[in-house]
Amino acid sequence: MVQPAPTAERADDDPVRVRPASTVMVLRDSAAGLQVYMLQRVAQMAFAPGMTVFPGGAVDLADHDPSIRWTGPDEEWWAAHLGARPADARALVVAAVRELFEETGVLLAGPASPGGSAAALGGDAALDEDVRLAILDRRITLASALASSDLELRADLLRPWANWITPPGRTRRYDTFFFTAALPPGQQARQLTTEADHGQWHTPQDLLAAQDSGSVRLMPPTLAMLADLAGLASVAQAMTAERVVTQVDISRRTGGVAPLETGETS
Repeated sequence: MVQPAPTAERADDDPVRVRPASTVMVLRDSAAGLQVYMLQRVAQMAFAPGMTVFPGGAVDLADHDPSIRWTGPDEEWWAAHLGARPADARALVVAAVRELFEETGVLLAGPASPGGSAAALGGDAALDEDVRLAILDRRITLASALASSDLELRADLLRPWANWITPPGRTRRYDTFFFTAALPPGQQARQLTTEADHGQWHTPQDLLAAQDSGSVRLMPPTLAMLADLAGLASVAQAMTAERVVTQVDISRRTGGVAPLETGETS
């Protein structure tokens, strides 16, 4: 079922602006099984302090740039699979790639090719650390950085997974779309964001057990995503899973408002 496009004007009584956001579950195979890269947010963050989360963040205005070079399923395909308007679906994909790069250094991009063939693109594309910081500080856009290095965004390395919306009653609300991505060959995920103080690969099963023991804190959407991943044996299985993305309201799913934030400022 097609859902409304991501928007700041959700039809409820809460005056807080709902921001569209993208989150990426970047995956790899290991001897221990399927692993996902997680970040532990610093305790001083206003939203989800101390929580263990996937890399991600809000969509920026620059993510709507239609000129960004692109390989993979087009915006119409993403619109159909995310339940969003084509332009909004495109921005969500761009935001997913940008946020993943900003927070972990993993870049879902490859050398541009005349035919736009994904098979011709390598998984080991790189941008300098200075470029990452310039994108993070909004001194340049992802679109301009890729164009300057003759790279294309690899939309084919992402898959749609889920859509959760933060409940009313919070000072910050997000309409978050979750994606899966396989760690490209030759790349390493690192904890680079100042919003987190720790980054590590985990099996979903270990994280769920750690939540049960109280050694990590997970938000309801993260718990749901990890439960999904725990039933999968490999990256290939995750990347070929057929998903129907429908919006989940956290308050309706959990029977109450989740403890996502404090009164502190980030």
